[in-house]
Amino acid sequence: MNRNQEVLQDVVIKFAGDSGDGMQLTGTQFTNNTALLGTDLSTFPDYPAEIRAPQGTIPGVSGFQLRFSSNHIYTPGDECDVLVAMNAAALKANLKSLKKGGKIIANTDGFDAKNLRLANYPDGVNPLENGSLEGYELTKIDVTKLTREALKEFTLGTKEKDRAKNMFILGFLYWMYNRDMENTISFLTEKFSKKPDILNSNIKALKAGYNYGDTTEAFTTTYKVEKARIEPGTYRSIMGNQSLAMGLIAASVKSGLPMFLGTYPITPASDILHELSRHKNFGIRTFQAEDEIAAITAAIGASYGGALGVTTTSGPGMALKTEAMGLAVMLEIPLVIVNVQRGGPSTGLPTKTEQSDLLQAYYGRNGECPMPVIAASSPADCFDAVYEAVRVSVQHMTPVIFLSDGYIANGAEPWRFPTEENLAPIHVQFKTELWDHEDKFQPYLRNENLVRPWAVPGTPGLEHRIGGIEKQNITGNISYDPENHQLMVKIRQEKVDKIAEFIPEQKIDSGEEKGKVLVIGWGSTYGAIKSAVHELQAEGKSISHVHIRHLRPFPKNLGDIIRNFEHIVIPEINNGQLIKIIRDQYLADAKGYNKIMGVPITKAELVEELNKYFVVEQVV
Repeated sequence: MNRNQEVLQDVVIKFAGDSGDGMQLTGTQFTNNTALLGTDLSTFPDYPAEIRAPQGTIPGVSGFQLRFSSNHIYTPGDECDVLVAMNAAALKANLKSLKKGGKIIANTDGFDAKNLRLANYPDGVNPLENGSLEGYELTKIDVTKLTREALKEFTLGTKEKDRAKNMFILGFLYWMYNRDMENTISFLTEKFSKKPDILNSNIKALKAGYNYGDTTEAFTTTYKVEKARIEPGTYRSIMGNQSLAMGLIAASVKSGLPMFLGTYPITPASDILHELSRHKNFGIRTFQAEDEIAAITAAIGASYGGALGVTTTSGPGMALKTEAMGLAVMLEIPLVIVNVQRGGPSTGLPTKTEQSDLLQAYYGRNGECPMPVIAASSPADCFDAVYEAVRVSVQHMTPVIFLSDGYIANGAEPWRFPTEENLAPIHVQFKTELWDHEDKFQPYLRNENLVRPWAVPGTPGLEHRIGGIEKQNITGNISYDPENHQLMVKIRQEKVDKIAEFIPEQKIDSGEEKGKVLVIGWGSTYGAIKSAVHELQAEGKSISHVHIRHLRPFPKNLGDIIRNFEHIVIPEINNGQLIKIIRDQYLADAKGYNKIMGVPITKAELVEELNKYFVVEQVV
């Protein structure tokens, strides 16, 4: 059969269905397939908030959005070109995000009377039949029936056969976008090698979906997206939590420090534990503690013993770790505290994203308790950013808070493999003997950067005692002296402030060094800000973008950059946190743009907001 092939530059697909329909797996497989082709990509998995939400209901909808392009992209897209809706609830929850004229691929079995009722459609109303989808390109496929038909020779039960519906859809989309199925067949073979019936049924459903597209006369066009023009190198698709884990491993190897992860599972940080536990060959030790407090204190013990201590959590877990963080600040030992942020407060929105904990990272401990804060801006950036967090922690003998979030953690993008020689050195210097001018070991005798020595317990002649009660300067003895306490508070703050001399100066991501509007971002707003600013720059508008990795201390030239612009705008996925700190430290009249809906800021809404600063004032 003759088919037309249309070449596209950019496609956004949203897979949506019940939480048991395998949409995350489908999206991940299509993502991995896309990465092999060399197109640029960005993903946004959207998990239901409830683990066991009622089947067929809107709260139970699970989604996976994927954008792939022959151009360089920075976001998973504001609107979808294609919506795969496995049931009525999936259509209802996601139709608003589909472009007018976009494609809907609907599983008709998911639009029976029961599913329509569960999705809160009025009695007798079926959106596939009543003309309400006019203006969209609707493709109706009875995926359930076709999957069962393809698997009729298998002895599996109906429920087991229906679990392969996602493979049928995946196969159909592979046909639609001119893809090869081999990488998914290899994945299935590895995953189900000990369950031949499950393996063969999934492969059969995958091929059935592909063949359905190839043999059905209803489809006359296939699509292709060419390779992206990106810097040559070896790439893979990587998710934020994977990237973060690899960055920690690289830092451990580069520094020569064995790594110990003390953690307690919490969404959306748990996958870091899962990933690191697979790499014992690098000397990685992982400990799943009974609670958050045990997790961080175990990591503190590892650092005290000369290892690279790491603990991972999200906002509620950070709250439980705060006393131990204060201990680590008092001890002045290396420790990396990873916070993969989610919506709050309390349990909040455990599967939704939010930049919720910057103020917690700055101030969320008792007493004067300063710690450096570093944030990643994208899934691939997690590698470099957490590597930098380890470098700062080890070389300045301080705990460091590393901020990611749910959007970064679960999203994916191409990652170019770094080479060992391109990784900055991480210098580790243990104290192994007394200096000439010392009669006894002084644990708080500092160098010119106010960094105290790191002595491993058991080193002859370096016996010492440290703990949570205030220390006398230099000797480390317990001290309740008021003047000494003030001195130690000032020293600990100055030590963190001095780190600004050892981090890169702030660069302008795009735009001129002076101008009308400066957009300042941090964390996962990077893609939306970059895309919006590029669009406005293409229109000739005077606008620049700065994205901050080092949030405490700030790069030493940040204030100079801020003073070069008429307007400062700070978009955040919170109620305004960085803006408070910028206003405080630089007395800048910054304006905020805040979204607190559990989803990222879109390029379109940010363009609309930023355009307000270019409206020509009417002269009366």
